[in-house]
Amino acid sequence: MTTGEGAPRATRRRGRRRAVWLVAAVCLPAAAIAGVAGCGDSSSRDRGIQVPGANPDRGAELIGSYGCGSCHTVGGVRGADGQVGPPLTDFGKRTYIAGELVNGPDNLERWIQDPQAVEPGTAMPDLGVTAPDARDIAAYLLRQR
Repeated sequence: MTTGEGAPRATRRRGRRRAVWLVAAVCLPAAAIAGVAGCGDSSSRDRGIQVPGANPDRGAELIGSYGCGSCHTVGGVRGADGQVGPPLTDFGKRTYIAGELVNGPDNLERWIQDPQAVEPGTAMPDLGVTAPDARDIAAYLLRQR
């Protein structure tokens, strides 16, 4: 029996069902094995996005010294419990920065250094963050998952 375009509808449907079952039979076990293999390494999952050459621990300190916590809640940073801006907890899971940029190290550094250039009129002030400081702050935020 053929399952091509000229075949009766019921036969085509059975052919599609077989294809779905075949994909499920092959792909799902492979995905499950890959998932189990990754389960033992929770440290890589917990670290979030890595920023080469950056010091995320220093980034946490800088978040405090630049006063980011006066507007934002930032997990793991003492006193960073502001309610004016959005919380920056789990920042590494976010897709976009300020609804404008795809979340990643370069774009986050750009946003931290010059938010008005990215989104003119934004409430986020220009704090005079240097490039090295922005890199470390970005590293801290991106590892938050």
